[in-house]
Parts: sequence; structure tokens; C-alpha cells
Amino acid sequence: MNSSEPLGIIELGNINLKCLIFKIKDDNSSEILSASITQSAGIHNGVIINLKNATESLRLCISEAEKKAKASLKKINVVLEQPEFLCTKFSKHRKINGSKIHKDDIEFLLKEGKKQVTLNDTKQSIIHIFNHNYIVDGKTFDEEPIDVYADNLSHEMTFVTMPKNNIKNINQVFIDCDIDVERFISCTFALGAELFSNTQLKFGSTLINFGYEKTSLGLFKNLALVHSITIPVGINHIVKDISKVCLLNLEESEKIINIFDFSFSNFSNIFDKNSFLKEVYFDSSNFRKISESLILNIIKSRIDEIFEIIKKQILISNLNPKNSSGIFITGGGSNLHNFKDYSSKYFATKVEKFQIKQTDKEKKQIEDFAACFGALKIIRDGWETEAIPQRSNKFSEKSTFFDKIFRYRV
Repeated sequence: MNSSEPLGIIELGNINLKCLIFKIKDDNSSEILSASITQSAGIHNGVIINLKNATESLRLCISEAEKKAKASLKKINVVLEQPEFLCTKFSKHRKINGSKIHKDDIEFLLKEGKKQVTLNDTKQSIIHIFNHNYIVDGKTFDEEPIDVYADNLSHEMTFVTMPKNNIKNINQVFIDCDIDVERFISCTFALGAELFSNTQLKFGSTLINFGYEKTSLGLFKNLALVHSITIPVGINHIVKDISKVCLLNLEESEKIINIFDFSFSNFSNIFDKNSFLKEVYFDSSNFRKISESLILNIIKSRIDEIFEIIKKQILISNLNPKNSSGIFITGGGSNLHNFKDYSSKYFATKVEKFQIKQTDKEKKQIEDFAACFGALKIIRDGWETEAIPQRSNKFSEKSTFFDKIFRYRV
């Protein structure tokens, strides 16, 4: 994909909006022109809840990036994750009757899959279609089996959809900012593209993003996002639980969580010798006895609730982390003390936190903009297993097989 025009990406977060402006050079490398982070308003878990506030916060974030880049955006790519996202996985079949498999056969199955998803829920709109397997006469093919003689062809696909009204509201906000939305990109997909290696994406990897107000799960196999789900429960819900049950304010509850040891082994810095919360944690609330067991039960109950949902989703997907590259965690929750160790214990397998080997400044920038950088890769290079609509601008020579055959808008 070559373009002399500046291109934009914006991530819709609960706390912050993150905007990246870049160019694609003639050699298909990318040049970052600017980046900006501003406070988010009117947006919750990727959904517009106040059009006026959302428009103002988005306009501020984009204009700040435009000033730094000395450029003006006409279109923008939106990275987001919503609990309302639906991930549908199924197979479509076609009889080949001993003939060669042609690209028309695969295009037919894609169209049939799209038709079925569209008819099943007319209130949803497709934002991603992933291929992750072809079954030819009972044998699995990772790549398109073009010109292979066969009797039967099955195509396994995953569709990611979001409510049409949510799309309309987001589009309206950007229209009010005088910018058109180029496309929507799942934050989980973008993070996987940035953080995983090709080997990890091919062999199979699990990504858990522990956010402020939500937790997202992404399962990758054969370079495709084969399953994803977003739970509207995040680390901040633990803070709220402590605040509500223990009658502490949110700042006091957050102070406890930030120092809490998730190995559940050493709490001498939080509780006194009688196993009550130390007085130092009562900044504005009246001091009183709050037992160690109460706070531990609150925290463990909420974390286990999140983990149990994730565990069930992994089992449903039939992707065993022990037989793949494993489970990886990211997001603000992954930075909590010994959170990785508790995750490993719960899932009975080694859980890794993404480690970025750069300077502190570079590491901070990459962590802050990981989803945006992943989206940049997807936009610039295309994605081998994603069926996406052909756009009016020029594509890179790396344009995928799906780009070439899937030319209608999804």
C-alpha cells in the first residue's frame, strides 16, 4: 500500500484516546509523523455514551496529532473493543466432485458465510472475517488449496461483528469532527499483530488483555484470530468492590490494589500484626477494623470470576494453551504485583507477561501505542488470513489472496 497522504489511527479507550499519524513510503515502510494521548470522554468500552463529550475529546486528540505532524487527516482507522462484539466460528462446505479447487470455490464459501452471518443477526455488521483452515477430503490445509483435486472442500471461518447502531454513533462523532472512518479494527486483533511473532501466531497463542473496565481474550492459530470475547469487567471493578464492601473511597481502594501481592503470601505492608488493615490506608475514611480475610475474599472472588469466564472460553475454542505457544497477558492489570504468578497457578500453565526490550522511553511509547502499531501493520501489509474489502487506494504488493478475491464491502 503506497500513499503520499498522511494516514491516521485512533484507539478508543476508557481513560485515554491515542492517535497516530503516519505515512507509507514507496518501499512500503512506514514513517511515524506524530502521536498524541488525551483524556477520553463520552466513551465507555468502545461505545459512544455521550456524543457531545466524545466529539470534543476526539477532536482534541486528533487536532493535537495533526499539529505535531503538520498535516490534516481526511480519513481515520478506528481501533476499539466492545463487549457487544460477537465472534462467530463455523464451516461452509462445497462438493468439488473430483475437479480442481478454484478461487471461485473459495469465494463462493466466503459469500455463503457472509450471507449466513448477515441473515442470522441483521442488527450486527461484519468488521473482520478470518480464514483459519481448509479441509480437503478430510485433510487440513493451512493455505488456499488452489488447483488441488478434491471431492469435498470445507472452509473454516471466524466472523467478528459489532452492532450497527454502535457503528452509526461512532461514524457520527467522526463526521462531527470532519473526518470519515476508513475502517474498524479489533483492538485484540491489533495487539496480537504487534505483540506476537509469526511463529506464535501460526502455532497458536492466547492473549488476555486486562484493562481498566474490561478484559479481552484473543485466541490465535494459523495466523488468524479464531476466537475472541470481551468481558465488561476489569481491574477497576475490584477497586469498586473493595470500596463498596469495606466503605472506603475509590482512591483508598485503588491504593490497596496497587500494592497488593497477588501471590497471596505476603501482606505485612497492608495488614497489621492482628490481621487488620493498617491505619495508613484510611486517607479520608474513618479508621475502623477491616479484616485481612474480608479483603482477600473480595479480591480473589472477582479475579476468579474473570478467570473462570476466560477458562471456559478457552475450553470452548478447543485451543489448548499447553499445546501451543501459551498464554500471554498485557494491559494495566498485568502490571499488578505477582499477577502473572497467580494467573499461571489458576490456568495450570505458564503465563507470560509481554516484555519489551527497549529503553524506558521507547518501552513506554510502544506499550502505550501497541494496538495502534499493530493496526499500522495490518493497514500497511494486509493480513494473510483476513478477508477484507478492496479499497479505492493502492495496496501493497503484499496484498493477500483474500484481497484479490473478496472485492465486495463487508
